[in-house]
Parts: sequence; structure tokens; C-alpha cells
Amino acid sequence: MKLTDIFESFGNEEVDQKAQTRRETLSSIGAMGAKFAMAAIPATFLSALPKISNAATTATVVETLNFALTLEYLEDEFYKMGITSGVIQSQDLVVFQQISKHESQHVAFLKSAITSLNGTPVAKPNFDFTAGGAFNPFGSYGDFLALSQGFEDTGVRAYKGQAANLISNNDVLTAALQIHSVEARHASEVRRLRAKRGFDVGNKGWIVGNSRGSMPAATQAIYDGEENLTQGGVAVNTVTSSSSASIQEAFDEPLTDTQVLGIAGLFIKP
Repeated sequence: MKLTDIFESFGNEEVDQKAQTRRETLSSIGAMGAKFAMAAIPATFLSALPKISNAATTATVVETLNFALTLEYLEDEFYKMGITSGVIQSQDLVVFQQISKHESQHVAFLKSAITSLNGTPVAKPNFDFTAGGAFNPFGSYGDFLALSQGFEDTGVRAYKGQAANLISNNDVLTAALQIHSVEARHASEVRRLRAKRGFDVGNKGWIVGNSRGSMPAATQAIYDGEENLTQGGVAVNTVTSSSSASIQEAFDEPLTDTQVLGIAGLFIKP
């Protein structure tokens, strides 16, 4: 099966979150994740990359994939430690077990893709998820959920911000956008879970303006810029009767690599 076929079938899967329980929803996403994991075969990926011939273009793609890999390392390690720590409430454990599987699949896929492009996957950093003592994610379930939401919201904006660097190769771009979609599902699930568990009552499944809700002040950088009303050079509020708030909620704004590393850097040991 070609990578493009895998991506197409992966993207066409639909999850009816209204009709399913949280467990069923994440299981459905897990089925998609299994398909995505098939794409982690280097030989298959290599055969699907005839379009890349310019060394500079390839270097840019590899650099971007390594940037994404650093973020996936962070999420993968965070969920693995969370699951083994026992901090996750039993009724929510299946959710984070499934999310953890996805993050592991993302790491495997990105490393394989980078290798297939004759690049070298960046080494996994050492992480401090307490950010120097500011958080206690493996002792406080509230802190764990807050960091989970922060990482997932950052991931969504980060992948969107890097899309332009991958546009020279449709297959790689498609892969990145598929991961972006999964990260968005994670973010929505965690945001709603925080509301259900009483840590951020009224929290929606998407970002509302530049509001961090009840998240710690240190997370504000994740949400800055989300109050934007202009899309594609058009002031959307001038061409629709929709409220400014609804326009802001309709779009996720990209984060630059500098902004993302500034956020993630709080949890990376020097």
C-alpha cells in the first residue's frame, strides 16, 4: 500500500463523538492510529518520495521533521510517565493509554521518515515536566491535565506553523497534516475532560480567543495570538455577521518554531 493511500484512508475515518462514549471515541481514533503506524516502514516511505531532488529542499524538510520529532518526544515521554505514575484517575486511564499509543506512533513515523530522507533523527532530550518545580504533574492530577492540554494545544498550532516548510513534498505534508488532525482530537478530548473533572468548568473543546481559562499563567504563550480576526489577508469580521468571538474560535493560529521552542524549552533540561 502506498503512503498516499494510507493517509487517504486514515483521513477519511470519521469519529462521531456525539454518538460515542469517550472510550469508544478514543478506540476509534486508535484504529486510525494503527493504520498510521503502517506508514512507519522506511522502504515504503522511500518509494513514495520521487519528488524530492533539491538538496536544500530536502534539508528543510528534514529540519522541520526533526523539529516535530522533538515535540513528539516530549509528549510521548510525558504520557508514558503519567501512566506509570498512577496519577491518572482510573476512569480516565484508557483515554491516556490511547493517546500515549498515538504519540509513540508519531515518534516512530517521524524517525523513519527522517531516515528515509537520508537525515539523522534528532536525539531525544532530557525532560523536566515540573519545569523547575512549577508543576507537579505526576503527583497532582490537575497539573497533569493542565500540562496535557497545554502540550496538545501547542502541538496543533506548531504543526500548522510548519506546514509551509513541507509544501514542497505532498507526501510529507500529508503526513504532517494527519498528525495535526490527531493532535487536534487529543486537544479536544483533554479540554473536555478537564471541564468534566471540574478543573476548568465551562472549558470548551477548542481554544477561545487568547483565553487560557484556569490554566497557569505560565501557559499564556500557548494562547497568545488566537484572538486574530484576519484570515488570508481578509478581516473576516467585515464579511460575515458572525461575532468576533465565533470567528476567533473558528481558526487555530500557527506558532513559529521560536515560539514553540520557547514553550517546550520550559520542560527541556539544558
